[in-house]
Amino acid sequence: MALAELPLVDALAGLGVRKLRLTGGEPLLRRDLEKLVAMLAGIGGIEDIALTTNGALLAGKAKALAAAGLRRVTVSLDSLDDAVFMTLNDAGFPVARVLAAIDVAAGAGLAPVKVNMVVRRGVNEQSVLPMAAHFRHSGHVLRFIEYMDVGTTNGWRLDEVVPAAQIISQISGQWPLEPVDPACPGEVARRYRYRDGAGEIGVIASVTQPFCRGCTRARLAADGQLFTCLFAAAGHDLRGPLRAGASDQALREQISAIWTGRADRYSEQRTRQTRHTSQVQPKVEMSHIGG
Repeated sequence: MALAELPLVDALAGLGVRKLRLTGGEPLLRRDLEKLVAMLAGIGGIEDIALTTNGALLAGKAKALAAAGLRRVTVSLDSLDDAVFMTLNDAGFPVARVLAAIDVAAGAGLAPVKVNMVVRRGVNEQSVLPMAAHFRHSGHVLRFIEYMDVGTTNGWRLDEVVPAAQIISQISGQWPLEPVDPACPGEVARRYRYRDGAGEIGVIASVTQPFCRGCTRARLAADGQLFTCLFAAAGHDLRGPLRAGASDQALREQISAIWTGRADRYSEQRTRQTRHTSQVQPKVEMSHIGG
């Protein structure tokens, strides 16, 4: 493929997009992913390319991806306990493989690695302190994510959410924390550092502390649908105009109109609308548009 075959990303870059993230599903299943990364890195204006992965295949691909232009990697890891980890992720591989992959990624220049832990009451909240203990002094950034009702198939209930404030209180009771200013506008994670210098953690609290009004993220699915919210029920078709021969300017104008006209406030409205699963509105699955 040539750069001309990435017109949508080129149009987004022309509108000011500077950061890209490859997600899934599992993006490392894509053949020759490093070639795609190199193509994206070659687009004018793109300054940062990141990837979110479950870590199963990362060790074998981290070096090539870094050489192609990948700057950062986020690894999903919900527990250090194999049984809990495999239950949550339906994974057929052990935690040790993920931890080894994190080390390999760091050695390939993708440090600090961000490690995402989704916390679900009654399932893995007992793993919060062990995870914090493991990643203290590691140089990596552990981020705790409130359990969200992404899509409609995960059986989400509000009472299974462990509030970010509770997580921070629990960790700070063991190792005192202090807040850190955001690194950039639109940052979704609230940052904290250990007062003893052991590193940093973050919390993503879209359930109890929604950040809709400051959201700067759009999601482009593999079928050319542009989504302006992680909890959207439908996207905006860009594949049709692209295949019909729309010019670069026309694509930019369409994307700009979609973005400036967005009115997504799902997280701000969630508690009232989704207190019971029977009230959950249809939403696209995370496996389709990524996290």
